[in-house]
Amino acid sequence: MAWRSIMIVHPARLRREQCALVVQQKEHVRVPFEDIAVIVLAHREITITHGVLSACGEYGISLFSTDDTHHPNAVLLPFLQHSRATQVLRWQMRLSRPLAKRTWAVMVRQKIANQGICLDLMGKQGGQRMVAFVSQVRSGDSTMMESQAAAFYFAQLFGKGFGRSDVCWVNAALNYGYAVLRGCIARGLVAYGLFPSLGIHHASEQNAFNLADDVIEAFRPVVDLHVASLADDKNSGLTPTDKVGLVRLLHHDIAMPRGHMTVLAAIEQSIQSLLRVMQYKDEKLLELPELIALSMHDHEA
Repeated sequence: MAWRSIMIVHPARLRREQCALVVQQKEHVRVPFEDIAVIVLAHREITITHGVLSACGEYGISLFSTDDTHHPNAVLLPFLQHSRATQVLRWQMRLSRPLAKRTWAVMVRQKIANQGICLDLMGKQGGQRMVAFVSQVRSGDSTMMESQAAAFYFAQLFGKGFGRSDVCWVNAALNYGYAVLRGCIARGLVAYGLFPSLGIHHASEQNAFNLADDVIEAFRPVVDLHVASLADDKNSGLTPTDKVGLVRLLHHDIAMPRGHMTVLAAIEQSIQSLLRVMQYKDEKLLELPELIALSMHDHEA
């Protein structure tokens, strides 16, 4: 399984050398493509050959470009890698509304539960209140617990004056981390033959990643926990070190029903379980992550 994330923040030339990526800077670095899950291009003076672009599709690598503020603004995804893409698309399109609403409720409950764990891990008040929110989630989140919980949660985590639209380090870091997660989830959806624009709950006609925006919900508190742990020492823009730390969250451990694994591996397992939900029409088959204290996976330490 791919497990490396590569972030390039200085001028470089990227080329393919047989089955490996070669990054040419002052010194050359060679990395097997089969080890790479994510490449982030975070400098305007990076050149990349077609061989590398082709390899990203061949090996299922998410390649992120960044804008003038160095935030991810596009992602290259592999094209229809799955051998049964048409069959998977039929499962996806035949998903009934009642099943979709029950599945969304499972996702919302786990998101709120993880937000509560995040508060507990940060020593903040409100963990029990989040448990109460979880118990009130109904099919399709008809009681709007997700938005109510979010308003309470962010105020507890970052202070009562905090708003998600504020221009500040915290929001810049959250948005960066969420964007990386979203791209990796979209990569996994495509790899398993799912169509990212067909969501379970999210349904915007202008959003090419509706399904990724469904799956990401239970994973967001991983980013929240990391950002909250650093927020007191930050009062300026994101640094390259900040961005590397956010990308490296993909290689931190998280708890899944089958044991602890990296966030990258958990994304893949969640997507596999979502396929089973669609195939067997049972939302109880969905496997989602449970937040734990942040620590790098052993092979990444």
